Amino acid sequence: MRNGSNGDELGEAWQAIAGGLRRDMGAQIFGQWIRPIKLGDFDREEGALELLLPSDFSAKWVRDHYLDRLTLAWKSVVPGIRSLAIRARPNGAQIHRLRPADEFAPPSERELSEAQDSALDPRYTFDNFVAAQGNVLALTAAQRMAAPEAPLFNPLYLQAATGQGKTHLMHAIGHAWRAANPGARVVYMPAERFMMEFVTAMRAKETMAFKTRLRAADLLLIDDIQFIIGKMSTQEEFLHTIDAIVGSGKRLVVAADRAPQALDGVDQRILSRLSQGLVADIQPADLELRRSILEHRLDSMPSVQVGEDVVEFLARTISRNVRELEGGLNKLLAYAQLTGKPVSKQLAEEQLKDILSACRRRITIDEIQRTVCEYYRIDRSEMSSKRRARAIVRPRQVAMYIAKMMTPRSYPEIGRKFGGRDHSTVIHAVRLVEELRGKDSEMDNDVRALLRQLEA
Repeated sequence: MRNGSNGDELGEAWQAIAGGLRRDMGAQIFGQWIRPIKLGDFDREEGALELLLPSDFSAKWVRDHYLDRLTLAWKSVVPGIRSLAIRARPNGAQIHRLRPADEFAPPSERELSEAQDSALDPRYTFDNFVAAQGNVLALTAAQRMAAPEAPLFNPLYLQAATGQGKTHLMHAIGHAWRAANPGARVVYMPAERFMMEFVTAMRAKETMAFKTRLRAADLLLIDDIQFIIGKMSTQEEFLHTIDAIVGSGKRLVVAADRAPQALDGVDQRILSRLSQGLVADIQPADLELRRSILEHRLDSMPSVQVGEDVVEFLARTISRNVRELEGGLNKLLAYAQLTGKPVSKQLAEEQLKDILSACRRRITIDEIQRTVCEYYRIDRSEMSSKRRARAIVRPRQVAMYIAKMMTPRSYPEIGRKFGGRDHSTVIHAVRLVEELRGKDSEMDNDVRALLRQLEA
């Protein structure tokens, strides 16, 4: 069976897949290689789906670099798909138009429904946002902006590094506002799309239609405004949009990866307008929040079995941002589901090695030994000594355990750093400390304290 009647189903599946890829890969890489993809034929009997790209070069690049990732994503969303064929699009080929790929099409080429304008991700709601000390100000401000009563501040400026939750809060505001005001017009637009549509509208001499559509919004959400830097004509239009929205009593929320004052190359009038409201920052997720996010996600999937050791491992090692953390969990669960393998720490290390390698801070065994010795107040030389006193052996075993957790070193390599000990000694130490952590709260507290010190 070919694409035809399945087009809408496949298009919806692609929207979900593309959204996850964009968050994991970043806007630049996604825009260059994934956004141009179109759906070709789908043979239901064979389970073979065709993905088409504009050129042989782009098709080969995506096939060489992203085939496994795309195949895994499609299989997890559409169980009937067993294989992908990635090739260049032949002239006259029948394709299924995909919203993520057409996201920046000129207004004259498509009708923009309210749903398309809002482009709100159904996963990003206030109910799914995990609160913590580092994000409570931004969360509270976002909830106030979405409340029926007039906000105390307008605009709301959300500031956070990549993947820390600012986009989640923007979508949550949109969902809550629309739920409270069913007839309201909500427009969510990344800054890069704002620029592309405005430039296209100017070339097509349709700027009035562009302005009218944006300024008709009851709630306007502009994400990643740092990308407007340096584009003077776009900045001028953005300034007028701010004045029109705020001046008419409508609501404006913007987000960026830095404070307004740090937006070099932005018109001072824009900075002044943005600073008039509330600037709410989101701090990087600490270990406790990362652990809570994973647990919250797993609570929504009661049929999935994931041990506490895996949650702890992911929370500790994927520390750069929440988006990578959730992406890593998604990849791990999808692989386990497709292969039938249980979710374990070993599976996580195998399947997430690229993410883990990028996230691990380069902590050395020497640094671990020094920190452990200071904590237990023993001499550094004891890490390599032959002494068997319990007050020496236990810290040495803890250091071996942490070395295995926080470095990519093998058991023999770790043994050599501890006075030339055999790899079996290191294995015994790692297993023993792991066991003790499960039944001895004092040992568990010691290890947690040491990990916090080393991570800091």
